[in-house]
Amino acid sequence: MIKTFIDKLLGKAAPRGAKPRFGKREEVPASVHGIDPALVDRRAIDVVRTLQDEGYQAYIVGGAVRDLLLGLKPKDFDVATDATPEQVKGLFRRAFIIGKRFRIVHVVHGRGREHEVIEVSTFRAYLDNAAAEAVSGNEKTSKAALAGMQHAVDASGRVLRDNVWGPQDEDATRRDFTVNAMYYDPQTQIVVDFHKGIQDAKKKTLRMIGDAAARYREDPVRIIRAVRFAAKLSALGFTLEARTAKPLAECKRLLQEVPQSRLFDEMLKLLQTGHASASIEQLQKLGLERGIYPLLDVVVERAGEPLVQAVLQDTDRRVGEGKAVAPSFLLACVLWPDVKTGWEQRLARGEHAFPALQEAIDAVFEQRIGDVSGRGKLAADMREIWVMQPRFEKRSGSTPFGMVAHIRFRAGFDFLRLRADVGEVGEGLVEWWQEFSITDDARRQDMIAQAREEQRQQQRKAAPVVRRVPKAPAAAAPVPQGDEVEEVPATAADGAAPKKRRRRRRKPAGGEGSAAPEA
Repeated sequence: MIKTFIDKLLGKAAPRGAKPRFGKREEVPASVHGIDPALVDRRAIDVVRTLQDEGYQAYIVGGAVRDLLLGLKPKDFDVATDATPEQVKGLFRRAFIIGKRFRIVHVVHGRGREHEVIEVSTFRAYLDNAAAEAVSGNEKTSKAALAGMQHAVDASGRVLRDNVWGPQDEDATRRDFTVNAMYYDPQTQIVVDFHKGIQDAKKKTLRMIGDAAARYREDPVRIIRAVRFAAKLSALGFTLEARTAKPLAECKRLLQEVPQSRLFDEMLKLLQTGHASASIEQLQKLGLERGIYPLLDVVVERAGEPLVQAVLQDTDRRVGEGKAVAPSFLLACVLWPDVKTGWEQRLARGEHAFPALQEAIDAVFEQRIGDVSGRGKLAADMREIWVMQPRFEKRSGSTPFGMVAHIRFRAGFDFLRLRADVGEVGEGLVEWWQEFSITDDARRQDMIAQAREEQRQQQRKAAPVVRRVPKAPAAAAPVPQGDEVEEVPATAADGAAPKKRRRRRRKPAGGEGSAAPEA
């Protein structure tokens, strides 16, 4: 008993042969769970029906069931079945097997922007990780060693390969939170629950299945998922169970072995699923504000700054309205202070404006973004947003027409709008571009002419004022002789050097062209 207690403290796996707790199967009818069938996507229903018609078990599973129980319309629908990926693929015209660690099938409905993907996974077996093949490094550095393996872990106990199929009760135990481990059959409207997920949903509790620390070691990304679910459901009153929350901070170091590209993707899920502000609060509350991912550290650190706060709120609003959001826009706002500071420093050294801006952008990419999947596209979009900002100041010639025709004009303009909201640029500039972008060409020409005239007036106002000194009375003024030059002193207001004025040479009296003397 003492050895078992010590092993549990150290996070060691249960001894081989020990029977894991898979939970007791409960079938909950519609009269109890109250799921509204109208909230279920018809394409997910079609996938379940097709699999069941072929004699396979099939259910809607995971977060979709949780949201249905809470009366929410799920964004995505996943299906779990006892059919293998190859069997699933053979039943659908447009289906693709993806993944290395877990092989799953994407069943695609529709085309273009209106297409929908239903993710179909095969029930997975509960495996003793102590019996798995061990490899050094992670799935990226140990790619050759992992070839052909079905069950493998790294030195920290993180599962790198797990493509062994099993029964439904073991599949439920392999899932993370109890509220994500329920199965819904849209045909019979029965919810299958192994770990009291419905009870936890009613109590508004997020509870990890099994030992939380061990589950975080199996897949450290579950640490970030815990934060994301806590943020998403916090508005409904959900909280993390104490035993689920306690190991989060001490297990954070395990994320160092996760590939940067995967952490980058998980960071974007935190910030772009409609609960960015709540995610920042959860990170701070759980002691995870630093150390998950360098770029996320910057976001958390600057979350209180006006521009970053504005973009986080704007992102949440757009997601809530069903509008698209782009990581390039959010990160462009977060990193704009770095670009702006670097640009100003280069201008102060006398560098030309455009090359100085490009160099400042390159330096920020190297320092903040690093080498992640998709960096090329992300960097190109961010660069275009930043380069547009000084061009918005130029409202003459053909520049405005080229700007509104630019493929990234809307993103650049929205960025300008946020800068105006926090007082970085004038509101009048935003209003001008807003009208210019939607009006006709004749009105655009008038607006450009008006902007040009306003610019001239501003230049005239900014020009130094030159005042002439009034002439002295003729009687008092000495008459210069010959080619003498009169020097007129400048006033203090003029602030200029004395102005020299050449006087016309007078001819001697009585000479040719002179006035006749009075009699």
